[in-house]
Amino acid sequence: MTLPIVQKRSPQAPAAPLQEMCGQWSAQIGSVAGRLWPWRWYVLGAIAALAAALYYGPTLVLGPQVAGDAAVRADFMQTVVASGHVEAPFRVAIASQTTGIVTDIPVKEGQAVKAGDTLIVLDGHELQASVGQAEGVVAQGEARLRQMTELTLPSAEQTLKDKQATLLNAQKLFGRITRLVSDGYSTRAALDDATKALESAKSQVRNAELTISTAKPGGSDFVMVQTQLDQARASLVTAKSRLGYATITAPRDGVLISRAVEQGGVVQPGKALFTLSPSGSTQIVVQIDEKSLGLIAVGQKALVSADAYPKQVFPAEVVFINAGIDLQRASVEVKLLVPDPPSYLRQDMTVSVDIEIARRPNAVVVPAGSLRDLASGKPWVLLIVAGRAKRQAVEAGIVSGGKAEIVSGLTGGEVIVPASNTAITDGQRARVAAGAAVDIKPSTPLQRPGTEP
Repeated sequence: MTLPIVQKRSPQAPAAPLQEMCGQWSAQIGSVAGRLWPWRWYVLGAIAALAAALYYGPTLVLGPQVAGDAAVRADFMQTVVASGHVEAPFRVAIASQTTGIVTDIPVKEGQAVKAGDTLIVLDGHELQASVGQAEGVVAQGEARLRQMTELTLPSAEQTLKDKQATLLNAQKLFGRITRLVSDGYSTRAALDDATKALESAKSQVRNAELTISTAKPGGSDFVMVQTQLDQARASLVTAKSRLGYATITAPRDGVLISRAVEQGGVVQPGKALFTLSPSGSTQIVVQIDEKSLGLIAVGQKALVSADAYPKQVFPAEVVFINAGIDLQRASVEVKLLVPDPPSYLRQDMTVSVDIEIARRPNAVVVPAGSLRDLASGKPWVLLIVAGRAKRQAVEAGIVSGGKAEIVSGLTGGEVIVPASNTAITDGQRARVAAGAAVDIKPSTPLQRPGTEP
């Protein structure tokens, strides 16, 4: 059997046609490049001209792009901005009414307390002894009064009855002796004895009546005993009051903002030991520039934010405007009442206040930087209308917080070229850059940026 002969091919045999093809393409490209080489600068110029046309063409035809401001309708208010601090309408200085040694202080500085809470305890042994002594004097007075009403008065009444009986007998005896003497059956000496007995009986009755009158309520002895008892009772009340001074309590709800006493120390009457800031209404004290005095009035509303919590605001109301001016600072002191202060508010905390002096509901509002010639009294704006800049005269109202109210000349929705852009002139082609115009929803109240009501 004859086997077929297999002819082996080299592995690089297929690469020969590919190399030949690449050589042909290189030759053709080189031929074309050789023919275009004298025209290379014209080709490059044409490419540059095409690029410039694509880049500058829209600007030349449609005008330059500008960042426009939007005229919108929104609730707008004018405010006077000032800074100040938190201050309680008044502060209570808590002091001792007696001299004593401090034995206990159950509270701490900065602690909130209720009316009647114990703040300081003083050593009260001597005061307690005084109370015991006064109670003894009261007991003695009450005993004397009971003796007067239960013993002296009944005894005097019984004595009066006995003396009245004796007087009656003496009167009868005197009558018999008198008749016997007149009939000659008795002597003058017997009549004298009967007379003396009658006078003695009358005197004893008068003494008994006097004893009863003085022992009865309203009588001199009764009044004396009652007065002594009242004085003893008053002394007992005084002693108990002084004993109460040994425990110093909070006079009302509030926060203890300062402390000047330590356990074991000796306190003196009148020296402030704690300072209490009462709970409830809090006030804000600010200094308003003298130039703004004519804009501020009692009853105006305000928004307040603490510098430590700038994103949280709370309402306040102007309640006091000082009649005098601070010459050094050229300012006037204004106080605002905060009826429901937030829990984080602290005494002497620094705050910022926006006092509302005017409000315009659903007004046309533009950035104040869009107005031109505002100081001249004839302001105007540059609008973008149908691809061209157009000058529009306006009447400005209140200006506050970088915003301005437009009373007439705009209706809302217009796009305005900022006054800082001086390259755009009236009648020039211009177009608004995409997404550059300010967008504020209609009837949205303007509030302090970055705050939460």
